[in-house]
Formats: sequence, C-alpha cells, structure tokens
Amino acid sequence: MAEREGAAAAEAASRHFQSIDEIQSRFAGRGYVADRMLATTMFLATSLGKPVFLEGEPGVGKTEIAKVMAEVLDTELIRLQCYEGLDSSAALYEWNYTRQLLELRLQEARGIEREQIGRNLFSEEFLLQRPLLKAIRGGSARPPVLLIDEVDRSDEEFEAFLLEVLSDFQITIPEIGTLRAERPPLVVLTSNRTREVHDALKRRCLYYWIDYPSFEKEVKILRTRLPQVELRLAGQICRFMELLRQQDFYKKPGIAETIDWARALLALGLAELDTEATNATLGCILKYKGDIEKLRQLGLDGIVTMALMPGHDPSAAPAAFG
Repeated sequence: MAEREGAAAAEAASRHFQSIDEIQSRFAGRGYVADRMLATTMFLATSLGKPVFLEGEPGVGKTEIAKVMAEVLDTELIRLQCYEGLDSSAALYEWNYTRQLLELRLQEARGIEREQIGRNLFSEEFLLQRPLLKAIRGGSARPPVLLIDEVDRSDEEFEAFLLEVLSDFQITIPEIGTLRAERPPLVVLTSNRTREVHDALKRRCLYYWIDYPSFEKEVKILRTRLPQVELRLAGQICRFMELLRQQDFYKKPGIAETIDWARALLALGLAELDTEATNATLGCILKYKGDIEKLRQLGLDGIVTMALMPGHDPSAAPAAFG
C-alpha cells in the first residue's frame, strides 16, 4: 500500500506545474482564458493526482478544459461520452467476438488438437479496450487525460461503477486478472446538472463550478479565440449575449454560441451588429424554436439597439424589455 501511494505521489510530481501563473499562461497560449480559481483547481489536480469535477451550464467551456489540459501536458486525450444506458462493457472493455470466431476456424484448419482449440481466445490479443481501460493501461510515457463527459447523463448504476474504478485505478478481467494503472490518468469529469450526481463521486474529486463569464471576460475570450474580431464588434456581440442571458430561455446561449455567432458575422462581412443580420443568424445563438419566437416577441430591434450602446449595463435588460 505504501509503495502504491509513493508511486502515485511520484507520478503526481511529474505532472506538477511550477505555479498557478504558469497554468494560466499556458492555457492562454492555447486560446483558453482561465481565471485564478480554475487555474488553482487544475494546479491542485496535477499536484495531488485527484480527479476534477466540472459543473455548469452547457457551452461554458467544461469539455474544452480537458482538451487544453491534454495539449498543455503534451499527452493523449481519452474521452468517454456518457449517455443513458451506458454500461461497464461499453466504457471498459469488450471481447472481439469476430476475431475469436475467425481464430477458432483457423485453428481447426491448422489441425490443432481438439482440447487445445480456443485456449488462447480470452487473452489480451482479443481484448477491445474501451476508454476506461485504455486510460488505466496507458499507451505512452505520459499519463493521459481522461475526460468523462456529461456524467450526469449516465445512470446511477454506472456512476457507482465509475466511483469504484476511480478509487483504485484498477480493473479485474476474470479471464486475465487484475490490471492496475502504472501511471494514473488525470481525470476530468463534466456535468450539465441535468440531474444531481451522487455525493460520493463528488467527494472523490476537486469541484469547480463554471458560470457564464462576465462581459469583460467574454470579450477577452472572444478576441483570444478570434483575434480578427474588432474590439467594437466583440463588445456588441458580448453585450447582446449578456442581454439574452437575462431572459428565461429554455437553453441560454453559452460561450460556444458566442464564438460560433462571431464566426458567422465575420463570414457575412459585418463590422457592426444590425437587426437584419442578427435575425438571420439566430440559429447560431438559440437552438429551440420556442426560444427564437420568444426573443422576437421581446423585441429584437430594441435588444440590438441596447447592444450597440457602449456604456449599456446588460443587467438592466429585464427592466428594459422584459
């Protein structure tokens, strides 16, 4: 036990950043604006070797954190996309039944003795590694980043199984034995909070809630990702998005929608927002027919006008057009 703890500590040290500032700087170099609290969480995750649980609304950049972390650490990103009905075999391993059947026929054709036929079928040669097993076994000198995306979409039974795997970073395959992670992966779990995730899983992790960014931060994010967007247009786009988030839409737009919309406006050659172009590109921002209809009922022209006002405070939006 002591040896395993020592190995885990040594592995964590190998991933250790020199400072929180370094994380912020290296994230920024890859187009991700990380605030101090997020950078601190990721610093501790690599230092302590603990999973990170990221929760927040869709489109606020949770998945992107794992992608950027893999780039910063120069390692492989292994993604497990969760969904209702996901079971351990789809997440962990399966046997390659097609190859096993082919091997049986080849052995029969070679004239191998009957009692010896099929004795090697349940060996690693015929094992299909799914994301969890692949992350535990590793495939390079550096531990991978394991992204368990939208864990709230999985069933509670799978959540309990996941807790067991993350506790020991080992699995037992009856036909082979117990496989342990020599270099435990850096685990990032995300949740859109469609349901509450069990406390036991959260306690295993470092927790961080990602909210919609402030106006200033969103402008910075937008211009970091799309430097060709002029500051004036970036401000108008982000004010418009802030105004929308004050409303009770079924799905409020996130940062991902802000970036997509900015790309669309650039493609149309716009240097300033106007009602006609905004109305034509609402599909970049809102993804439900009811939300688009509600926005038009609120008065799209008035919202665009407020977004064009440099000193406008988006928090005043509900009083202005709600």
